Amino acid sequence: MDMGRNLFVRREVETAKAYSPGLSVDEIRDLYGLERIIKLASNENPLGASPMARRAVERAAGSIFRYAQSGSPRLAEAIAAMHRVKPECVALGNGSDEVIDLLIRCRAEPGRHNIVTFKPCYSLYALQAGFCGVELRTAPLRKDFSFDWEALLTLVDGMTSLVFVTTPDNPSGYCPPARELEALAGRLPAETLLVLDEAYMDFAAYADGAVDGALADYSLLPRFNELNNVIILRTFSKSYGLAGLRLGYGLMPAALAGYLRRVRLPFSVNTLAEAAGLAVLRDRDFHLASLREVERGRALLSRELTGLGCPVYPSLSNFIMFSPPPGASLSAAGLFDALLRRGVILRRLDSYGLPEFLRVSVGKEEENILFLEHLQELLAAV
Repeated sequence: MDMGRNLFVRREVETAKAYSPGLSVDEIRDLYGLERIIKLASNENPLGASPMARRAVERAAGSIFRYAQSGSPRLAEAIAAMHRVKPECVALGNGSDEVIDLLIRCRAEPGRHNIVTFKPCYSLYALQAGFCGVELRTAPLRKDFSFDWEALLTLVDGMTSLVFVTTPDNPSGYCPPARELEALAGRLPAETLLVLDEAYMDFAAYADGAVDGALADYSLLPRFNELNNVIILRTFSKSYGLAGLRLGYGLMPAALAGYLRRVRLPFSVNTLAEAAGLAVLRDRDFHLASLREVERGRALLSRELTGLGCPVYPSLSNFIMFSPPPGASLSAAGLFDALLRRGVILRRLDSYGLPEFLRVSVGKEEENILFLEHLQELLAAV
């Protein structure tokens, strides 16, 4: 008997790699004994959570002994009304991650279908495809991190069940124009679905003080009802500030959404998440303030990082990808560690295959400024 092999799990589980999250505030506080920690690693809302959402959670806390209403129909209807789609096209999940997992499980047969995406990409696509025993095909991004559609399409065939495109992309923040996405959707095989992961789309669509001021320029959401092979994923974790409650959704053909609701684990959207989701959709002032804060912070970080000599990649998200100045004594890993010892948490991109880059989330103004001051001191010292 081979005792070196775990006999109690599937081979896909035995070889699976766990998702690698950013470091937490508590981890760094305990490690370095620091009082103040600035976390700019996980693309969280710089303003925190909506006051209306917090109050809604407090009110709902008294009923946590009861199960949530099956399917969370009130939240699905609110989302549908906001996006002007039919409620039956909304599939809710415990974060948009659950919707991604359900799409792969429902659409892709192991040993028969394949999934296509770009590389680097959000790691969950590869993790869940591997766990489900489904082939994942990846096309490399261009050197400027823009999307090479022709390279992607060469990997698509009649057995491609899903094509994942993250827009704006993570970790670069690149966002392709909607016309390119529409062209891609039109070139896919009849049985292939295009999944547009729009976790960060609110930040790209914000323009001229309007929440969806540039939505039609970057998203196919305004044309969702006309396209039968497009799925759009959204989350409450970023611009809505509910990352800790795990709430997301997908907009998709009604029949497919029905299958996802059928196989989803019961009550995966909990009572508190539903209450907060309903509240934050009504708190338009908070949402608008969050988008404004990110726009200002993103401009500041981009300008100042460039001024320090760091190569910076244009971003329409709530984060910026950059690398140390050419010729700097500190590598990306060295800079990350030095900032960590000062209580500033960024995101290393080794898990994306990009060890020479770092990603910084947009924080509050004082957090952004303090990060830049620390960075300037470290670069000047070496």
